[in-house]
Amino acid sequence: MDLPLINEILASTIRLSVPLILACLAGLWSERSGVVDIGLEGKMLAAAFAAASVAAVTNSAWAGLAAAIAVSLAFSLVHGYASISQRGNQVVSGVAINMLAAGLAVVLGNKWFGEGGRTPSLGPDARFMPIDIPGLSDLYDVPVLGTLAHIVSGHSILAYLAFALVPLTAWALSRTRFGLRLRAVGENPQAVDTAGISVAGLRYRAVLIAGVLCGIAGAFISTSLSAGFVRDMTAGRGFMALAALIFANWRAWPALYACLLFGFLQAAGTPLQGKKLFDVEIPVQFINMLPYLLTVILLAGFIGKSIPPKASGLPYTKDR
Repeated sequence: MDLPLINEILASTIRLSVPLILACLAGLWSERSGVVDIGLEGKMLAAAFAAASVAAVTNSAWAGLAAAIAVSLAFSLVHGYASISQRGNQVVSGVAINMLAAGLAVVLGNKWFGEGGRTPSLGPDARFMPIDIPGLSDLYDVPVLGTLAHIVSGHSILAYLAFALVPLTAWALSRTRFGLRLRAVGENPQAVDTAGISVAGLRYRAVLIAGVLCGIAGAFISTSLSAGFVRDMTAGRGFMALAALIFANWRAWPALYACLLFGFLQAAGTPLQGKKLFDVEIPVQFINMLPYLLTVILLAGFIGKSIPPKASGLPYTKDR
């Protein structure tokens, strides 16, 4: 495998990992507070549709991002109301959000644009375009340094934001008063309530943070990774993010590494198509299923070993 191909795979790994990282961090915030969020997929899909639709009409990527966050927050509030205020089944609420988002995006897209659920192709002003960091482009042809330059440079601002949010999340959850209280709610909400802190208030804030992150992830998919919205374009990334979160044992830094692994498998798929292994051509279907196969393996192998927050998925009822 030649060096340019390696550089392209590594650069694609970074790009394809971004929505996984954002969704995984969203799940981390939500589940650390005790609220299971199966609806990551649906919120990303709805945000991707909102971002592409608004960006196509306004010709502004930033307007699309704002719309994506707003729509994702609306779905998060629905999930919060069902699972926190009404103490409903959190898994059922998340599944309902996934189904609603998938159907609503296609129906509205076909109604508004008449392209079978697609949005019009976005121009450069309506997308978050790659940013070339000054000086790094001169290193592309230098061994080793050129590979690092390809990895670091040439990504959109949302990609850099996603990677910056990893240390920020790790610090906030382990070093700030809000983060420590949030983790306490996910472990022992009765103790937090006894201390006079609102359990519902903390959980709502965590769910809203997850909504913002899913909104950014959806906007990245349709306005940076792609140039518009197509049906089911999230392609199971929300569930991959959940698998990465479980594999990482609900910690930010290991979650980043797991998402990069998923991104690498997706990025390596295209160059491997048509290649032969021991004189046997690798089927395209096998290449495409690798990320999903890894999801199943991680869930089957680590779901019993990972220890979720003790109150995860359990509605809290205040003792009278």
